[in-house]
Amino acid sequence: MNFDVPDDLRYLESHEWARVADGTARIGISDFAQDELGDIVFVELPAEGDEIVREDDFGVIESIKAVSDLYAPVSGTVTAVNEAVFDAPELVNEDPFGDGWLIEVELSDEAELDELLTAEEYADQIA
Repeated sequence: MNFDVPDDLRYLESHEWARVADGTARIGISDFAQDELGDIVFVELPAEGDEIVREDDFGVIESIKAVSDLYAPVSGTVTAVNEAVFDAPELVNEDPFGDGWLIEVELSDEAELDELLTAEEYADQIA
């Protein structure tokens, strides 16, 4: 099966992605991850103003198959939470790189981005 792996994102080995613009990272889970999880029924996310630390868990995503921790691809302060996924967690399945995003974070260290996988490296990992 071919999964969507957008070139403009950076990826954590645990299948979270970050799209960075102007010092802020929008974070979600990959197309591969949402497919592996199956139908997502619940998402637990941090609040605006919370601090997250790269590779530490920042929330939980629950599907009909499994409960999985969400890991931070970057460190920083949460500046936005996608409230839509609380009422409609299936958005993560339907549009993992668009309407199904999870949080936005003001980066505390942009150099951390260099430690994430490129789209090509991530595509190789899930192949």
